[in-house]
Amino acid sequence: MRYNRISRRSLRVAACVSACAALGVASSSAFADYNPRESFAPFAMPAPVNAYRSASGVPGPAYWQNEADYEIHASLDPETKGPSLSGSEVITYTNNSPDRLDVLWLQLDQNMYKANSRSTFAGGRSRPVSTDGFVLDKVEVDMGDGHFVAAPFLVSDTRMRVTLPEQLKGKGGALKLRVAWHFAIPGKWGGRMAWGQSKKGPIYDLAQWYPRMAVYDDVRGWDTAPYLAQEFYLEYGNFDYYVTVPSSMMVFGSGDLVNPQEVLTKRQQERLAKARTSDATVMIRSPEEVSDPATRPKKGGTLTWHYHMNDTRDVAFTASSVFAWDAARINLPEGKTSLAMSVYPVESQGKEAWGRSTEYLKNAVENFSKRWFAYPWPVAINVAGPASGMEYPGIVFDGINDKGKELFWITAHEIGHGWFPMIVGFDERRDAWMDEGFNTFIDTYESDDFNHGEYGPKRDSEYAEGGGNPVDEILPILQDPQAPILLSRSDTVIEKYRHAMSYFKSALGLRLLREQILGPDRFDPAFRRFIKAWAFKHPKPSDFFRAMESEGGEDLSYFWNGWYAHNWTLDLAVDSIAPVDGDPAKGTLVTVGSHDKLVLPATLRVRFADGSHEDFQMPAESWIRNTTSSVTIAPGKTVVSAEIDPDHALPDTTRANNLFKVAGR
Repeated sequence: MRYNRISRRSLRVAACVSACAALGVASSSAFADYNPRESFAPFAMPAPVNAYRSASGVPGPAYWQNEADYEIHASLDPETKGPSLSGSEVITYTNNSPDRLDVLWLQLDQNMYKANSRSTFAGGRSRPVSTDGFVLDKVEVDMGDGHFVAAPFLVSDTRMRVTLPEQLKGKGGALKLRVAWHFAIPGKWGGRMAWGQSKKGPIYDLAQWYPRMAVYDDVRGWDTAPYLAQEFYLEYGNFDYYVTVPSSMMVFGSGDLVNPQEVLTKRQQERLAKARTSDATVMIRSPEEVSDPATRPKKGGTLTWHYHMNDTRDVAFTASSVFAWDAARINLPEGKTSLAMSVYPVESQGKEAWGRSTEYLKNAVENFSKRWFAYPWPVAINVAGPASGMEYPGIVFDGINDKGKELFWITAHEIGHGWFPMIVGFDERRDAWMDEGFNTFIDTYESDDFNHGEYGPKRDSEYAEGGGNPVDEILPILQDPQAPILLSRSDTVIEKYRHAMSYFKSALGLRLLREQILGPDRFDPAFRRFIKAWAFKHPKPSDFFRAMESEGGEDLSYFWNGWYAHNWTLDLAVDSIAPVDGDPAKGTLVTVGSHDKLVLPATLRVRFADGSHEDFQMPAESWIRNTTSSVTIAPGKTVVSAEIDPDHALPDTTRANNLFKVAGR
């Protein structure tokens, strides 16, 4: 898509309904679906301005956010009949709200695998039953006196309510909650976490693997939406976690490996140090070395891997004895660095496959950091395993058989989730269009940029990926009367529309906003400011809308109404070309009408008899008072045709009326 600056020199907008009628020129009268007062009506923001959330879309002066810090000790047992994970965690929970809390709510996402879970029924069809979910061995609380006492708790589907022995004070009150648990690791069903076989042995992708604090915020208090597989909404904090596995296995997880000297060989430590200073991919454990016992620091027994991560809402890890491993330095703004790593089984190796994974990962993180916001964590990991296409802070799970453009696209997309919603903490369970759509938006630019467009363009539709135009591909979605609006609760969107709306329409809306409405010079600073203001916080849709209007310098009510609150469609048309007042000596009037409810800025291309043409940038306000607007062409040039949106930059539903040719020309 292309953005052209508005040329005041060459544009004069005027109402011309009566003039066209007087001249008797051919003109469409199909304006029944367009009412300027409706299309330009004020947009009712989903949430009001208050002391917590400002009118400019940034956190308000009284904004607060609770914090959850974790210390977790877990053990993976692959030898039982069906592998299992057991653990104990201590959550230091800080209540920064102004409220006293008498209960805590936690998320028990493993319970979605139980036979009677809401997730099973919400899918509308029977689903396989995998496990008994979380089995809770102990729930205790320390209110600050250094002594843990048993706490009453109630499990309700994928939530747990813990009743406190006394109220937790607001404005900085803290406690410690200790929970011991175990569960059977489900198989591939569910897609979020899984274990499965590679050619040389099993791979365990572990996520949603510990009870996690629910969010208590200024919008709903405790946000206890059940887990229906619509991803997550979590508090931020710092994590120390320890994972004990058989010594033959390697563990790769979110954050920094704290004890490499205990779990890696000396040679691997040296190679890892080299990778931290290398822009070229460094092999740390080659596919040929995977079966070599010498690549493990000890034989028999177990090893405990210790990871640490700050300022994150979650952690995940993978464990296996079959991983090859490579890495390279990530170059970040202001001279900072991070580390890109890929781990994969031997069947995934090769230059056309996972041999380029770290190259893809490194480039994506560098590009997103340069364009939008610097990557904040020490490592980014791409895992080839059974849980394909899933993201967590600092680590993503992709497919063993991914290769070529598919591997590039899924790598860029999944690590892009590091920005949305891992840095900018959107509520994925309610607003999937924000995390999926925003992420799809930024990864389209990564596809354009990588290696001079080697895998571009990527517009998140098969039509566009094949070289077509994404705005044409979205037209059937926009015209489908059953399609949900973007401002729908995520759980209500059926699979038929989930990708089309949450990913595709949302991302295309941001491209329209950036390239057709605001232009990069206004969009980019506003978008970066929004990201920076809400990094490691919890923005809502209204915060985004306000931020882009305030910093972008534009009343965008017509766009929020048409694209987000409704599925309105666009139909701009060149209705007529006629002499001004019937006199060619006064010039030529080109009339453009809006025939449907959605309006957008558009390019009008006027072609002349001498073979030249001129482009006029018609702002959305061209139709703010009337159904038609006109552009006057000065005398001396003979107009032969005019076309609105000649580059197909807009999702215009009826292109047959976009081009008007003068008879006999």
